[in-house]
Amino acid sequence: MHFLVLGAGLFVLYALIGSHRSESNASNQIVVTAGRLRSLAETFSRQWNRPPSEDELSGLVRDFVRQEVLAREAVALGLDRDDTIVRRRLAQKMDFLSDDIASAATPTDEELQTYLAAHPERFRVEARFTFDQVFLDRGKRGDRLEADVAKLQAALNAPGAALDLATLGDSRLLETHFEDVGRREVEANFGARFTERLETLPTGRFEWPVESGYGLHLVRVERRTPAHVPMLEAVRDSVVREWSEAKRAETKEAHLQSLMARYHVVIEAGATPLEPDRMAQVR
Repeated sequence: MHFLVLGAGLFVLYALIGSHRSESNASNQIVVTAGRLRSLAETFSRQWNRPPSEDELSGLVRDFVRQEVLAREAVALGLDRDDTIVRRRLAQKMDFLSDDIASAATPTDEELQTYLAAHPERFRVEARFTFDQVFLDRGKRGDRLEADVAKLQAALNAPGAALDLATLGDSRLLETHFEDVGRREVEANFGARFTERLETLPTGRFEWPVESGYGLHLVRVERRTPAHVPMLEAVRDSVVREWSEAKRAETKEAHLQSLMARYHVVIEAGATPLEPDRMAQVR
């Protein structure tokens, strides 16, 4: 009976030691998989625009194994705990995980149209103008200005008039013809007051006076395209990009809120636990 009990005890002890050794061997084993080798080689190729040589690949494997050993030993020693940099990196990796989930979403035409309708100002096309201008310098012309304007305006608006505008004005630095330019460009060149007048002037004839930062101008608006929100097909790429960014932010926030719902935050010095819907107050 004693021998049987002793034998059974030895079998149990051997089994426990064998199990411990097996677990220890497994935890101390570093496997460099075929997928890892491909990843190391692809990373090298993207960086150097060529595949690694055998020696270089061996060096990459040695670096990977070295890093893995040091990382495991650091975790075993608890060096990963209470480390701001490690915590920040882990939080970033969770953000990347949310990004991966969000990037898989593909919008439908209905979703894009709804987004466009909800954010028209983001896609509005600015007003555009085609116009001619003649600058007349009050300082140069003095008392003759009004008479000169009346004479020049009549000549320019005469049927079939084909005058060279560049020779009529008092500035050689200003262009006389502007073809299909955007509102912001006009405002940058002539100022807000000038641009506002362009939006209200009748088309097809020279009008006076139109004031800019330079002074007074005779201006003829040939063509004017008002600001408008384009059709979806005209701005599809921009809408998809904006929708994707908004969806990514929405998905990340929803994921974060689902994780935060598992926790209660307690701020010391007598504060009470905060419910998930009050978490925003401590972020």
